[in-house]
Amino acid sequence: MATYNFEEKDSFIVLGIGTELKSDYTDYAGINEEKENFWRTVEQDGRLDTLKAIAANTYIFAVNEAVNQKMMYYAGVMTDSSVPEEHRVIQFPKGQYLVVKGEGKSANELSSMLTGIAFGQALPAADNYAYVGGPNATVEMGQRDGLVYGEMWVPVVGK
Repeated sequence: MATYNFEEKDSFIVLGIGTELKSDYTDYAGINEEKENFWRTVEQDGRLDTLKAIAANTYIFAVNEAVNQKMMYYAGVMTDSSVPEEHRVIQFPKGQYLVVKGEGKSANELSSMLTGIAFGQALPAADNYAYVGGPNATVEMGQRDGLVYGEMWVPVVGK
C-alpha cells in the first residue's frame, strides 16, 4: 500500500553513475527493461558497491533526469565524496516535493509502483502543485518483512 503527501525538503546532492535510456518516453515496458538491465550491470560489475562504500547513509537512489535532451537514469547515493568512474553530481533543490511511500517485493517493483502512483495518480490529482521537470528519484530505504520499502521524491512548484 502506498501513501503520498507534499513536504518541504532541504537541497541535497546525489552522486550517480548513469546510462541514457533509449526507449521512447511512452514505452514503459522498454524503459523498465533498460532500468532493470542497468541495475543488474552495476550490481554485477561492482560499481554499486563502490557507491555504497562512500555513501553518507544507507539510501540507494534511482534518479531520472533529462540532460541535454536525453533521458538519463542513475544509480546513486548521498555523499560528499567522488568515485573514479564517470559520474554525475545531481543537485536536488530545496523546496516542495511530492513524497510517495510504499513497499514492494523488489527494488524494481517498488520503483515501478511509486513512479506509477506519482505520475499516474498523485500529480494529476494535485490542485496546488505541478511537476515542471528536474531530477526525481526513487529512494530505496531498506527491507522489512521480506519487502523493500522506500519513497519517491518529485520536486514540485505551487500552481
